[in-house]
Amino acid sequence: MSDEITSARQAGHDPRVPAFGRRALEQQCGITHLVYEVLLIVGRAGEDGLTMRSIAQEQVLTTGGATRLVDRRVQLVRLTELGERTTVRASRLHVANIERYFFAPLPEEHRERFADDLRTLSHAARDALPKLR
Repeated sequence: MSDEITSARQAGHDPRVPAFGRRALEQQCGITHLVYEVLLIVGRAGEDGLTMRSIAQEQVLTTGGATRLVDRRVQLVRLTELGERTTVRASRLHVANIERYFFAPLPEEHRERFADDLRTLSHAARDALPKLR
């Protein structure tokens, strides 16, 4: 895996991305963390796109909540060029913050385990939270 994120699809599959940060995304990219997560979900799908139902199933949202985030009711959701650029920009910032604040202070041999533990905590929190409406 390349260290630099060059596409939304790559950002959506980068294991470092789910590990950290909301404030920098909002301040420097003008998007909320929830919007960023939806961009990543849609970015992972690439040109195939996703249905609102698929987006909602991957996120802690109802289908109606996903529709409100996307602002349109369509068969498939794909990223626009602006969505692609925003996802890449936000992901590069996000990964830089992860590297700086979480991985750099740790010995290299601890970093992978730490990322695995964060992923476990993230999944546990997602599963425990009620779906947003």
